[in-house]
Amino acid sequence: MKKFIILLTAFLIASCGDKKEENGKLKVVTTTTMITDLVENIGGDLIEINGLMGSGIDPHLYKASQGDFRKLDRADVIFYNGLHLEGKLVEVFEKMNEQAKTTIAISDGVEENTLIGSAYFASNYDPHIWFDLGYWNEITVYVTKRLSELDPENTKAFEANRDVYLKKLKQLRIDLDKKVEELPKEKRILVTAHDAFNYYGRTFDFKVVGLQGISTATEAGVKDVQRITQFIIDRNIKAVFIESSVPRRTVEALQAAVNAQDHDVKIGGELFSDALGSAGTEEGTYIGMYKHNVNTIVNALK
Repeated sequence: MKKFIILLTAFLIASCGDKKEENGKLKVVTTTTMITDLVENIGGDLIEINGLMGSGIDPHLYKASQGDFRKLDRADVIFYNGLHLEGKLVEVFEKMNEQAKTTIAISDGVEENTLIGSAYFASNYDPHIWFDLGYWNEITVYVTKRLSELDPENTKAFEANRDVYLKKLKQLRIDLDKKVEELPKEKRILVTAHDAFNYYGRTFDFKVVGLQGISTATEAGVKDVQRITQFIIDRNIKAVFIESSVPRRTVEALQAAVNAQDHDVKIGGELFSDALGSAGTEEGTYIGMYKHNVNTIVNALK
């Protein structure tokens, strides 16, 4: 990482002045797919956007490549999650701030004292804030405000796009509440590959258990598998879930351990946790991702 920062600094100095595009659009770089989708909804064709991470990419373990240099250098603004989600990029963004580059953590758009705490994460907070629909509304407003500060001529357009998106989020919440109501509260127990769904659990009254913990950088051990195996048997849980950005082998090992104890548990489906689905698909959008996740969870646990 130190080598990367040195190279990045040298690149920024060497390419100084190579910033402006003929189209005059605000140049935005985003980290995760969720943030890319959000900023695209607000900025539309008024901005030029580049996302660093694609579908299936785990932000906890993401390592920026030399191919990211030009994206970062050319950006007028960089939006990232914060709360150390992009752990290996934190030093990079700090260095870029020293180079007068505008970097914005979307987590600054929510009240810190409402976050779910975590003694096992560098920020002391769970960074998976996109699974709190209330937060996503607040972050939508915050991102709109920051874009407007950077490009005041397009403020009205950004605000109009914001209002359209907020209406979609409102309808999403209505649809998801209706779907979750199909599942009795005693069956609302979600077992996944890593502990990414605590905000989802708080929003929809689920008990959430992750095999690996909040960060995928922490590997599940034998004791973790044994502990959750017993939990599944004691609670008579019928399905566990894999994640698109986490290798499925850990959940398959858990399934095998449970089945070896004469308790039948199935893999209920694949959830999108730290990344959206493929571009161009419904799951490649935040709204489509959330609908897919809730439908998959409820249908499997029913």
